[in-house]
Amino acid sequence: MNLALLIMILRKMIKNKWLELSLLFGLVLTVALTSSLPIYTNAILHRLLIKELQNLQINTNQYPGTYWLSAGLSSNKPQDSDVMAADEYLRNAGGKFGIPVQYFVRERVTDKYSFAPANTEKVDIDNMVWADFTAISDIERQVRLADGRLPAKEPVDGVYEALVVPEALTQFKMVLGSVFTIRDDNVKETIRVKPVGVIEPNDYSDLYWYNHPGSYKNSFLLDFDLFNKEFVQGGKLPVKSGYWYFALDYSKMTLSSISGFLGADRMIGKYMNEKFDGTGSNVPALNTLGVYFQKEAKLRILLWSLHVPIMLMLAFYLYMVANLITERQKTEIAVLRSRGASRWQIIASYAAEGSVLGAIAFASGPYLGVLLTKMLGASSGFLEFVQRAKVEAAVNREAFEYALIAVVFSLLMTLIPVFLATRVTIVGRKQQMARLQKLSFWHKYFFDVILIAIALYGLQNYQSRVKNMLSFGFSSADIRIDPLLFLIPSFFILGAALFLLRWYPLFIRIVHRLGRRWWTPSLSSALIQIGRSSSQYQFIMVFMIVTIATGIFGASANRTINKNVEDKIYYDIGTDIRMQIYWENDAPPVILAGASDEEGQGGREEAAMPAVPKRTQYSEPSFLPFTQIPGVSHASKVFLKDEAVLYEGDSVKDEVQLMGIETYDFGQTAWMRSRLLDHPFNGYLNLIASNSSAVLVSKSMAAENNIKPGDTISLGWSGTDKVDFIVYAVIDYWPSWNPAPDDLSLINGDSEKVKRPKLVVGNLPYIQNNLALEPYEVWLKLKPEASSQEVYDAVSDKGYDVLSVKNARQELIKSINDPFILAINGVMTLDFIISIFITFVGFLLYWIISLHARTLQFGIFRAMGISFPKLIAMLVGEQILISAASIVIGIYTGNITSRLFVPLFEMSFDAKTQILPFKVTFDQDDYLSLYMIVTAMLAVGLIILGYVVSRIKIHQAVKLGED
Repeated sequence: MNLALLIMILRKMIKNKWLELSLLFGLVLTVALTSSLPIYTNAILHRLLIKELQNLQINTNQYPGTYWLSAGLSSNKPQDSDVMAADEYLRNAGGKFGIPVQYFVRERVTDKYSFAPANTEKVDIDNMVWADFTAISDIERQVRLADGRLPAKEPVDGVYEALVVPEALTQFKMVLGSVFTIRDDNVKETIRVKPVGVIEPNDYSDLYWYNHPGSYKNSFLLDFDLFNKEFVQGGKLPVKSGYWYFALDYSKMTLSSISGFLGADRMIGKYMNEKFDGTGSNVPALNTLGVYFQKEAKLRILLWSLHVPIMLMLAFYLYMVANLITERQKTEIAVLRSRGASRWQIIASYAAEGSVLGAIAFASGPYLGVLLTKMLGASSGFLEFVQRAKVEAAVNREAFEYALIAVVFSLLMTLIPVFLATRVTIVGRKQQMARLQKLSFWHKYFFDVILIAIALYGLQNYQSRVKNMLSFGFSSADIRIDPLLFLIPSFFILGAALFLLRWYPLFIRIVHRLGRRWWTPSLSSALIQIGRSSSQYQFIMVFMIVTIATGIFGASANRTINKNVEDKIYYDIGTDIRMQIYWENDAPPVILAGASDEEGQGGREEAAMPAVPKRTQYSEPSFLPFTQIPGVSHASKVFLKDEAVLYEGDSVKDEVQLMGIETYDFGQTAWMRSRLLDHPFNGYLNLIASNSSAVLVSKSMAAENNIKPGDTISLGWSGTDKVDFIVYAVIDYWPSWNPAPDDLSLINGDSEKVKRPKLVVGNLPYIQNNLALEPYEVWLKLKPEASSQEVYDAVSDKGYDVLSVKNARQELIKSINDPFILAINGVMTLDFIISIFITFVGFLLYWIISLHARTLQFGIFRAMGISFPKLIAMLVGEQILISAASIVIGIYTGNITSRLFVPLFEMSFDAKTQILPFKVTFDQDDYLSLYMIVTAMLAVGLIILGYVVSRIKIHQAVKLGED
């Protein structure tokens, strides 16, 4: 029975194979997109996690996979049981970290004791040394003998044989074979030790070594088992401390293993605190791992919101295809209802049919999701892809859980047309067929108006939040990219598309009525067809409108976010590379606080006397080689003095930042966004180039000190005389200068408390000749194809010592690799490409089914004498009224959506770090790419339609007895 039912379902599906394949296509895409959410989240956060852990190692010089524990051991209670139990417990706990354990090292240390040579004839008896006994597990495998031999596993004639590091020979002033005895009243038993071998590590960089081998210069290294037997278990000497060290392979860490790692850490910490009195730990990765669950939650929400438009389109697509299948079988459904079949029996049969497709989608969708994830990882902007390290994407259990949810909801969506069709009997079906103009479901219940109202309410709410954030300086660091900023525009696009389609049939009928005296028969027929059969083409028009509008909005949002991030970085740094070079000088060496005074009281008296500041004399290195470095387009000297002061008479009036530049080179090298200043950037440079004493001052300085162009001001700094400058112009912004106060929250409060930064820009030669010659920064503008590393190498080869570097290109790469920016760039590109495919398939489905359904109509037209070219002209007219109109509506809807909603992305930038005004960006290249893709889609679709039309045998449509 079950087999017979399955055969019946398969035969039914084969009968509508193209529609069923189209439905399967939508199901697979839906499942792939949904399952890609956890796959992408895990993959991108894994890459970010590994990168951050690598940076942690670079910045702190600690291996991120380090897990080190220490415990102070009490001499008042037995130690063997606790220490041995801890060994076993921690060995087993290592498997719970969720990542491979590369090394598990145990270390024991006794107190330090005074050792004296046992043989007074060989070593000076006064040469007492302080040392301890140390044992490290498996040390024999990690070292090589530099001298001597390995020690015995047992005492030889009551003497413990030990290893030492090379530094110990110098520290103890001894030779191998010397016997030492502990001289301590608290040690009742005679303990003697003889170093017999000097060891060096096989590899100093091996992860086995938590401590540098040189740190054991005050230790006798005993065999680990012998140490346990004699001291831990035998109690001949009390063990002071125990150490346990795991070297974990952090590169294998994933989001799923983070929870295991943190859980193991809590478990181990609890055990150690219960077992020992004084414990310590060093887990460098712990702080980095703690925030990743928050990042995961935010990224999941963002991905869901980014996928909302395409999910809505897929839902519409599935509904459309299911409706087309149901539409062709409505008469059959009505007959079954009239013959006594219940609604649920009919729905169950269609559910069984959908389950077959759902099973295929469930099995294949997650693997397609992996491919989509890899595509996401290669995106650097809207419809832009770069070569970067591939994303480590893999199917996991969570992906199949998401896939199952997607299959269930998709099948429910495909059953909605069936549910609606089962309400109608055969009589009702005939009545529906006679009513061509039927109001669609979303128009009947005003879904379009509701969606637009929600979107406009969200727009007004967000505009208020943006205003408050900018007015009071609130930080948006916790908001990041707000997911609703993508969800609300999607509602607006869909609502606007449905709203325009509500009135489009009326518009077509009005056009037809106004020009019916002049329309050709083919065009008049196209207008009548569109005006009367509005419900038939609304799905495809919604697809095309939403696809175009979403693409335009996505391009604008992507470009705006990326461009504002890029502008912020370049403005903050000022050019491609800034570096501070070391200058030779006569400054005295810095004396560290707390250094001992070796000159006695006289030295302290001199320190108490007021010191006369002495100006440091600098020797300027040659600047010419910087201009000759391969890959450098322009170079400039930029002097910055943060401690400069403005004088009023002989007294200090205000603190300012003084920037000295060489105007021509600075104009060629510095980056500045256009239209930030009242006049062109180069115009200001030309202005002060005309007079060596001319300066530009910031608006904050001019306002607070009542300065205006033409005034003379006096500037200087500690150790220099004041010098007069002439103010030529007032500026709002300048490369690398932040005009915002440190505390933005005071802007709308007590303005007297706001300390605004102040800037003066002058000519560097004048400053050097009249104030002082001090180190300046070197600003470099690189050629587009130049490599930063090649520039660094060239600077080093020329003998310069670089004190500090700022690289705008590297900062830009870091920002692009942010998981949230990656998600926006990748998901919006991917969603647009998928929407194009969906629209393309929907476009072909609609027109092919429409053409086949209207074969009789075409035959009647031909019988009436309408030529084939005129028939083609009628179809072209319908294409213009549907496809072309959809593209035009989509373009205008997308532009309106972009202008309304893209400015809200200003909320995504922290007001404290967003120096430049937020700028909405529209790039014509993005639109050109978008239009080319859509045009190519339509062209291919029309070619396929032309082939289909040529295969239709219209002359067979008109025959006797046909309805």
